[in-house]
Amino acid sequence: KILITTALVSSICSAEEAAKESTFKLTGNVQAQAIKSLYDNDADNTLDNSFLRANIGAKYNSDRLSAVINLRIFSPAFGNTIDGKNYDKISADTYYANYKWDTEYGKFNLQFGRFRTDWSVGGNFGTYVDVALNKRGFLSRDYQHDAVAFGYENGISTFNALLGTYDAKFNTGYIRFEETLKFEDAKVSLAYRVNALDPIQHTAQVTHRVAGRASYYFQKNFGLYGEVALIATGDGENLKAANAIKPEYAQDSRYIPFFVGLEIPTAGFLSNLYAELEYLSNRDELQAGADGIAWTVSFIKKINDFSKIQVNVYSEKKASDVALAARFTASLK
Repeated sequence: KILITTALVSSICSAEEAAKESTFKLTGNVQAQAIKSLYDNDADNTLDNSFLRANIGAKYNSDRLSAVINLRIFSPAFGNTIDGKNYDKISADTYYANYKWDTEYGKFNLQFGRFRTDWSVGGNFGTYVDVALNKRGFLSRDYQHDAVAFGYENGISTFNALLGTYDAKFNTGYIRFEETLKFEDAKVSLAYRVNALDPIQHTAQVTHRVAGRASYYFQKNFGLYGEVALIATGDGENLKAANAIKPEYAQDSRYIPFFVGLEIPTAGFLSNLYAELEYLSNRDELQAGADGIAWTVSFIKKINDFSKIQVNVYSEKKASDVALAARFTASLK
């Protein structure tokens, strides 16, 4: 991480000399989150989950380069124990450098580091080419890659190719391609991902993921969106070898998840209001006792230029198992 940080700082300095107009600012926020099940889940009558954390970092932007470093900080109460003592936990959440070229043939970019590439809107469903299907709940679609990416934008088309890794050594990992078309108030995206790096040096089963997403907005804060995917895992490898990699999903499995969402205008009372419904057949294969249908309603309100609160009412394993979650974010500008 020290080498990555040094490279980012060097990139920022070189771009600052070359760019005519650039901005550099410190960023940060404090986040508090709490989750409570509203049904009898055999737990104590307290919060089911909660945290308090801080994010701090910096952003640089120019016409040739954008770079971000963000560190996530947890208090000793979260159990980062060394030799019987609790310490603050500091993790590198996001860090990347993104080089940009604007040419007569279109806009190109080359990005490396750890960054988000998901398609999330409300944040609970979708992003099927990246996030595991059994990962669900409040804001569970927050996903990052350790990756190198190439992008090309021309007219209504935006293309991205990404090489991602699981262990930062590129011994295991995947490739991902995505094409997005924008038509005024409508947007359509298609993505494909395969863990192509895994079988090169290891015994591994290949999982193919194909996902399509579409959205259309009738006016500001009033629109429809949704995503459908096919996730297929083969059954042709002997996974008992010493260097075998556990497959992402069961061998010879097929899943076709989809979700639909609606953003509802509130005449300015809320900043955003989302209602989403997801279906996945045989979800109980991934989560014992889970229903195929899941739902969530998200209420988002910006209190001022610095603060935001999000409250979700959503289903857990069963559609009738209702949970309530809230996250408050106070940001530095």
